[in-house]
Amino acid sequence: MRYYSASSFERTLNALDSSRKDRIKKAIQLAVAFFETGKLPSGLGLKLLRHELWEIRAGLPDRVIFRKVKDTVEFLLVGSHDEIRRFLKRHS
Repeated sequence: MRYYSASSFERTLNALDSSRKDRIKKAIQLAVAFFETGKLPSGLGLKLLRHELWEIRAGLPDRVIFRKVKDTVEFLLVGSHDEIRRFLKRHS
């Protein structure tokens, strides 16, 4: 599996305070572990949003949206539920 971060992901991640960044990084580590082992960790909140676009939760306020195509995962955005909805509307 290959993993990439879009510039939009890096920008939204860098705008967060350190505790929120830590939660995001932990959620991503859990997601990577799932992709590598096939074992879904509890609390990851993995959800298919639409074709190839997925979401993981990193606590109540933050979500990470990513695209998974075959053996490639590209992290696209960190945001709230509403920010993710706006992203999906723009990319529909």
